[in-house]
Amino acid sequence: MVISSPYEPGRDPLSPNRNLSPITTEIDEHSRLSVGGCLLSELAERYDTPLYVLDEASLRAACQAYREALQRHYPGRSQPVYASKANSSLMMSSLVASEGFGLDAVSAGELLTALQGGVANDQIVFHGNNKSDQELLLAYDNGVTIVIDNQHDLDRLAELVPDEAEPARLMLRFTPGIECHTHEYIRTGHLDSKFGFDPDQLEPVLQSLLGCKWARLTGIHAHIGSQIFELEPHRDLAEVMADVLQLARGLGHPVEDLNVGGGLGIRYVDSDDPPSIEDWVRVVAEAVAKACRSRNLDLPRLMCEPGRSLVASAGVTLYRLGSRKVIPGLRTYLSVDGGMSDNPRSITYQSLYNACLADRPLDPVEETITLAGKHCESGDVLIKDLALPKASSGEVLVVFATGAYNASMSSNYNRIPRPAAVLVRDGQADLVQRREQPEDLLRYDVLPERFMAVG
Repeated sequence: MVISSPYEPGRDPLSPNRNLSPITTEIDEHSRLSVGGCLLSELAERYDTPLYVLDEASLRAACQAYREALQRHYPGRSQPVYASKANSSLMMSSLVASEGFGLDAVSAGELLTALQGGVANDQIVFHGNNKSDQELLLAYDNGVTIVIDNQHDLDRLAELVPDEAEPARLMLRFTPGIECHTHEYIRTGHLDSKFGFDPDQLEPVLQSLLGCKWARLTGIHAHIGSQIFELEPHRDLAEVMADVLQLARGLGHPVEDLNVGGGLGIRYVDSDDPPSIEDWVRVVAEAVAKACRSRNLDLPRLMCEPGRSLVASAGVTLYRLGSRKVIPGLRTYLSVDGGMSDNPRSITYQSLYNACLADRPLDPVEETITLAGKHCESGDVLIKDLALPKASSGEVLVVFATGAYNASMSSNYNRIPRPAAVLVRDGQADLVQRREQPEDLLRYDVLPERFMAVG
């Protein structure tokens, strides 16, 4: 059963996950919490902590929700594409490919991971605002669609694509001038952005591409940001993109794909109220179809790039509680064995999370604490004002909705090894990322000979 917590109103630790793709949480006969049929405290014991846990059923449900909603609401062809920057791994690449998704990569590492994970070459799009020659060649040689972000991309490809060779398949990215109410660091649709061509550059660029034998423009791309709860900006985006599609086709480019990006937010805490996948897809699909029909345009293949909304709610992170510091009348700090190196979102974006004790999720609240990380930074705080039962050192704590931008943004700050990750389903746990060891962090260090002691 999915539990209903007796916490105070607004304090349900599991409610943020009853959202786009509800995580399969259950309570056993001893009131201990499990995910995907696996007892979380036993996973912590078996694999150590911190530990990333991903629920396979939730991941697949979210993929199916996107795919089926596109089929329901868009009268033309469609293709969902996983924004792998949210959580890139061989397992994730393989899983989304098996669900009929393409993949969006932004580096040689993400691209190689996708290819090795089994994503079809022609279903990969390669993004980036400063692609290297090596990355461009890797994408071109593997038949991947390259998203042209700026003139530098065009200039380099003109040099790199061999004469008389197959033309590079391109998608043109532009900034649509649409702002959303989200964190300033993850707004990418407004004009003051490092991504994409400005609107007034589009016609000259489209004209210049007409005579390029090395290039074949097959798509238009725009993206308006991340962790978005609003739907109206997506209607505005459809109108702007249809104008660009009309311009490109009118000039003679064989543009078949319209890629609206992603950005759908998820519910991290009780106060978050994002649309469902169904509602987001319906609004986007209907808006694109309407905008194209009003311009007498044949419907393009509709592409979207969900990332966070596929994987965030499907993940939890397990920690062990450690030291306690009580400042009378001010604050109680409770520390965990991880922090900003395995979850940099709190210190970077002031992101909010919810959490509970793995083996006592239903116990009544007894105190409010500040959940601190172990790193040598005063700002290394994961959750402020977290209501918990009175917790003891050694207990396992579960932080919810950590499947996106936690593992992928993790670091070795303070030379702390990155956590392991497991995939759970039907009581089975599979290791999908090995835990780094301290000696792994020395692998690429080189000590100059002149620093070595003379015998």
